[in-house]
Amino acid sequence: MARAHVIETLGLTRRFGDVTAVDALDLTVERGEVVGLLGHNGAGKTTTVRLLNGVLAPSAGSARVLGFDPMHDGVALRRRCGVSTETPSVDERLSGRAGLRFFAEVFDVPPARVERRIDELLAAFDLSAAADQRVGTYSKGMRQRLTLARALLHEPELLFLDEPSSGLDPVAARAVDERIAGLRDAGTTVLLCTHNLAQAQGLCDRVVVLEHGAVVASGAPAALAAELGASIEVRVALRLEAGNDARALLADVVGVETIEAANGEASELRFAASGDDAIASAVRVLVQAGADVYAVERRQPSLEDVYFALHRGERPAARADVSQGVPA
Repeated sequence: MARAHVIETLGLTRRFGDVTAVDALDLTVERGEVVGLLGHNGAGKTTTVRLLNGVLAPSAGSARVLGFDPMHDGVALRRRCGVSTETPSVDERLSGRAGLRFFAEVFDVPPARVERRIDELLAAFDLSAAADQRVGTYSKGMRQRLTLARALLHEPELLFLDEPSSGLDPVAARAVDERIAGLRDAGTTVLLCTHNLAQAQGLCDRVVVLEHGAVVASGAPAALAAELGASIEVRVALRLEAGNDARALLADVVGVETIEAANGEASELRFAASGDDAIASAVRVLVQAGADVYAVERRQPSLEDVYFALHRGERPAARADVSQGVPA
């Protein structure tokens, strides 16, 4: 059974004077998906989130979010969404606990549930010890964690996260990733804006890459890598017989390129392969030439490889759209 679209936009556009921040965006996000919005500063990620929340009006196009028109039903929509921004907006005069109590009332969290829910989130984001201190005394990382706790307070159906790990140390950042993964597993829909490509690869079902407000690619990271023809990086630990040259041995193997190797002695051979068949052929050629092969390690193209290939313009069409591994 097909999942319902939680977000659907058609030609969504926002201009600021002569600058087009979001350019004819067509985007769908299904219930339970984690979708990453990737792109450089100024690519249009944050503007997109503001449009989808009804904070900004579009210059053209349309959007439906949880069945609502964000511009006309923004208040009702925002009660069912959670938003965490890159620059936390917090009341420094209140304690962390008091601030969460205020927003629990704004979001109509049932009174009988409020204190338990606040305690759960303070503990989850390692803020229990500072819960009754003024937020003005909090570090940047603590403010970021408090903003995340506030976004989750009313258990939203849809979560907008804009650089959720900004200002966090590695331990806190990992805790945030684990929290997002748990929400995904529980069926919460997440739109994640991030510069952290490793985070996006680990958490996102799909990514949408923006350049100057326009979509240049979308799809699962592995499918995008295949569509772009990104190579698998292979490392082979081996001993070559004296006089053998790995580069020469592999020169005619179809799908193998960029060979780096030392002649003779135990060494490490590195090459790029177009797929598993090319890897198997390369190893076979080496063994047939008398090489002792001790280990073969393969590294699939990462989202970082895909992102920088796109940024350099290494794509076969003006827009790549890969949903199931097949270019569309």
